[in-house]
Amino acid sequence: MQIIYQMENKYKSVRPITDNNLPQVFIETYGCQMNVNDSEVVLSVLQQAGYALCDSLEKADVILVNTCSIRDNAEQRIWGRLDVFLQEKKRRKNVIVGILGCMAERLKAELLQHPAVDIVAGPDSYRDIARLVKALDSGEKQINTILSHEETYADISPVRLDKNGVSAFISIMRGCNNMCSYCVVPYTRGAERSRDPHSIVREAQELFDNGYKEVTLLGQNVDSYKWVNPDNPTESVNFAQLLELVALIDPKLRVRFSTSHPKDMGNGVLYTMAMYPNICNHIHLPVQSGSDAMLLKMNRKYTREKYMERVAKIREILPDCAISTDIIAGFCSETEQDHQDTLSLMKEVGYDSAFMFQYSLRPNTKAARHFVDDVPLAEKTRRLNEIIELQNTLSLASNQKTLGKVYQVLIEGVSKRSDEQLVGRTPQNKACVFDAKGYKIGDYVNVKIISCTSATLIAEIVEEATPEGAAKKIDFNDIRNDLKEIGKDLKNIINKEINNLIGSKNDKD
Repeated sequence: MQIIYQMENKYKSVRPITDNNLPQVFIETYGCQMNVNDSEVVLSVLQQAGYALCDSLEKADVILVNTCSIRDNAEQRIWGRLDVFLQEKKRRKNVIVGILGCMAERLKAELLQHPAVDIVAGPDSYRDIARLVKALDSGEKQINTILSHEETYADISPVRLDKNGVSAFISIMRGCNNMCSYCVVPYTRGAERSRDPHSIVREAQELFDNGYKEVTLLGQNVDSYKWVNPDNPTESVNFAQLLELVALIDPKLRVRFSTSHPKDMGNGVLYTMAMYPNICNHIHLPVQSGSDAMLLKMNRKYTREKYMERVAKIREILPDCAISTDIIAGFCSETEQDHQDTLSLMKEVGYDSAFMFQYSLRPNTKAARHFVDDVPLAEKTRRLNEIIELQNTLSLASNQKTLGKVYQVLIEGVSKRSDEQLVGRTPQNKACVFDAKGYKIGDYVNVKIISCTSATLIAEIVEEATPEGAAKKIDFNDIRNDLKEIGKDLKNIINKEINNLIGSKNDKD
């Protein structure tokens, strides 16, 4: 890859402005990590327009709610919050309420009819947010839910809303082309498009310059990331190359990513992970179901066999890599055998952790249009509980394998149970709790695992120890040198054979 990145090392703060003399904005975020990052983009736009962040809706001039539509209960929570905002508007007449994100895109008119709502803005209209607020002076409610084929917000540096200043999200792409039959995302976030890698590296560098120690590269399907230079179509960057570019910023910057799609994850990503110690050994690989019949109906575009082949390749290239997943219980016409297939796949993989849900029909998806949501609620709940129970067993077994081992942990916060203890994560994304011993948030420490639950590792800090996996990354420089030598030998052999052929031809002539 012949791309040269010129990085400006000029310091630029990424923290929010708090100033009571400026108009105040309060932002609530629901849903996925992508929504968190979107809220940070919105705050960046509003700060440029003269707003400052506040920590409560009672102080806010503008209340914004970034919403999620992935499940029905997520939307029901928002409807409940709107009643709270309405009471706030009655107490303070000039308060503005805006609904952003996926729910805004899906339920445009319904939301605008609610007496609490002044603005409805979809995921591709955040550049327009300050204008929408200003346009309320006309006395009319405002809406912009136009989806874009180009918008990636690549030139906007998000203003970070996290509390710890250690870990941050970077959106590398927007939208999705997969059209899984149960999923509303392609309809609320539009078609897939990849962000300019120069801007991604710049953003990661800004975060590192601001003291952040970890970035997570986000996309609905990071493995399909592909940027092509519009000025030179022969120049392109795929996800494995992007991962390497971010890892090269500094060895002290941890790199994670989410989410991978089993049909698109190539070996190049795995070898890149193996090459760089600062790329964390954790892959979130959603399976959704262990039944081929359900996978076909879900339009996942892989079979159980192909999924297991991908898992086997991960285990081969990255032996200490943790694998987590997403699972849906009770999809349309799922049989008991389909459910048992999911349980058996879970056992076969031995997931470290999982996000588990019962199927929630989303209007206008392919499943809503063509299939029947015919698994009774009680049966969905039973199957989900069995999945959760099994995963708790698998998580405990996974955590028990770490007992006595040493891991490098990035400290992210203080334990909820004691101010004398800290919390961090291993490269495998396992949460650790340990006594502080004078260390602080943002430090790297080596810890030895002394006990565990299914959710947490209990550890103690060890000053002098080599963490698990520290020497297990592949030294690709040696491999490259070997290949160069092999290449020279092959070239000499080929040249010799060509000369022999030419000599034979001349003799015959």
